[in-house]
Amino acid sequence: MSSPRPGGRPGDEQAPGPLWSEPGTLLEQVAVAVLGIDEDGRICYWGPGAQRLFGHEAPDVLSRPAAVLFPAAPLDGAGAAERLAERGRTLGYWRARVPTLHRDGRVFDCGFRVFPVTGAEGRSVILGLASESAGLDRVKTNLAFLDALFATCPIGLVMLDENLRYVHLNQALADMDGTPIEDHIGRTMAEFMITSDGGEYQRMLRAVADEGRTVVSTLVVLRTPGRPDREQVRSVSFFPLSRAVGSRAGVGGLLVDVTDREQALLEAAAGRQRLALLDRAAARIGTTLDVNVTARELVDAVVPEFCDASVVEVVEWKDEREVFDPESVLLTRRIAAGTCLPPPAPELVGGLERVTYPPGSSIHQALTTGRPVCVPVNADFMTRTVIHQARAQLLVDSGLTSLLIAPLIARGTVQGITMFGRSGGRPDFTEEDLSLAGEIASRAALSLDNARLYSRVQDIALTLQRALLPTAVASGPSVHVAHRYLPGSQATEVGGDWYDVIDLPGGRVALVVGDVMGHGVPAAAAMGRLRITAKALARQNLEPDRLLEELDVCAQDAGIAYATCLYIRYDPPTGLARIANAGHLPPLLRRANGTVESIDEVLGVPLGVGGVPFRTTEIELHDGDTLALYTDGLVEARGVDIDEGMAALRSRLEGMTGTLEETADGILARLLPEAPTDDAVIVLARIRREGLGDGPA
Repeated sequence: MSSPRPGGRPGDEQAPGPLWSEPGTLLEQVAVAVLGIDEDGRICYWGPGAQRLFGHEAPDVLSRPAAVLFPAAPLDGAGAAERLAERGRTLGYWRARVPTLHRDGRVFDCGFRVFPVTGAEGRSVILGLASESAGLDRVKTNLAFLDALFATCPIGLVMLDENLRYVHLNQALADMDGTPIEDHIGRTMAEFMITSDGGEYQRMLRAVADEGRTVVSTLVVLRTPGRPDREQVRSVSFFPLSRAVGSRAGVGGLLVDVTDREQALLEAAAGRQRLALLDRAAARIGTTLDVNVTARELVDAVVPEFCDASVVEVVEWKDEREVFDPESVLLTRRIAAGTCLPPPAPELVGGLERVTYPPGSSIHQALTTGRPVCVPVNADFMTRTVIHQARAQLLVDSGLTSLLIAPLIARGTVQGITMFGRSGGRPDFTEEDLSLAGEIASRAALSLDNARLYSRVQDIALTLQRALLPTAVASGPSVHVAHRYLPGSQATEVGGDWYDVIDLPGGRVALVVGDVMGHGVPAAAAMGRLRITAKALARQNLEPDRLLEELDVCAQDAGIAYATCLYIRYDPPTGLARIANAGHLPPLLRRANGTVESIDEVLGVPLGVGGVPFRTTEIELHDGDTLALYTDGLVEARGVDIDEGMAALRSRLEGMTGTLEETADGILARLLPEAPTDDAVIVLARIRREGLGDGPA
């Protein structure tokens, strides 16, 4: 870049020669007046700066006494001009701050530097350099501040030229870079701030230099040649050097190493994210008492927020009380899996139902210590843990680079394992991640154990319930029967619904349906007791109301607080049915012509209440009539009014066609939701008057 030629103005540029004016000199910051005082104390030289400072033109002051420049007040007993000249001659150099008189009468402080020079013919002249004290003080203060700033400021300071080369920097920045100050000068900033942002940082600096933009507190991630192993985060601010008073173009900057601060912020943010994930996992996992659903909830809670892939496997014990043996082969069943990675990762996590792990595997290590372990996906892991070569190749191709294995242990019992996998695009698992995974696995294991225990109790209750219900009901030429029992969903305990069809002496038939309040094994046991007792009482040919009275006493003796029962005794020769009801839903009767009516004249109190007599009513049944006995689980559900359920049942009975078996299946399909919340019973009995049969039901 060319500079103004000597004596020229900015903009009058030429190629640099041996001498050229330097822009931005100190004299442009502080006006300096040059004047000379001869041996007689008269002004013998008057420069242009003196005219600007004192207000006198050269013809007005040349050859006049120098005292014209000072007020009348003496300096240390002598005139100011005399003292300055005397000190300059005797000391060779003297400086002083002296009150000075402007041409307009104004007095101002002025700093003088005086020293002798030899004039023409050997005459001695005192040369004086004068500047207004206020301006001089300002420049001195600024210079002192800048010197102290560059010497002691803990923030990195830098001046770059228009080519973004170092012109000046302080020790703090040199220490950040790990390179001495002198090794920076003349080199570009790109050589010391190595970024991986595709040149964005350099474009930002170029915009400051070329377009005058300002950058404030921008974060830059970089490495330096002096510290290649340490990644730094710096907060940088840059501003253009504005060419004020002819200063050289370029960029000024302030740089602060905020690596520790940003790391602390990142760790705090990661900690908050881990806590939030744990919070969400606690809310999501264990919403049901279903083992498979709980495992699925665990996978959904961690993928993709915590990891790229996850599986849940439960241990398959030969004996429920078996203790984990680290020296034995471990068999697991994979019950949940998920990944956000592309193929073949889905095949890897979901392609197996049962998995075999050899002794000494990483799985054995986690189950032995009871603590999560993190392992890289490498040859050692493949050899120790993955048996099948094809599965090992799938694992390599999936992109997973590290696995975190957490044991699922609850109440001292090994439930299984959960694995979390990350690909190369994510950071490796940290100690904090292991703690988080352990906490999530611990909570999930407890939920899985609760679900497992519940499932076991549910299985026991369901087994007991089905064992106590009739496997085959009585059915003869006078009554054709279709019956269905459907337990609630896996999330619902088995209830106390029961039914029976009993052959009685004299060709009579008894139809019974009931419901014990409660769920689980106690309800199933109470139901079995009532059913067996009802069957024994029915064979004594008791009247329906008398039977319910005896059954009520039995319920009270057994501590059954609340149970319902509907008892119907049908006599084919007469076509009469006698009915008694202990708080149960009334039976529906579909006449052969398709009309449906409810038999609700004898609604009584439930069994176990005691003290209230039961009544018997009698109706006549005709050939083709159908009785429908049912429990509340068929017509009542969460969010559905029982009247709606009754209306739907009536509608199905009115429109029934085909066999009783088809009708029973159609009623269940129409009235019950996919996951019923209660047990349901339906018993359909079609009447055939003896000797009047018209084909199979």
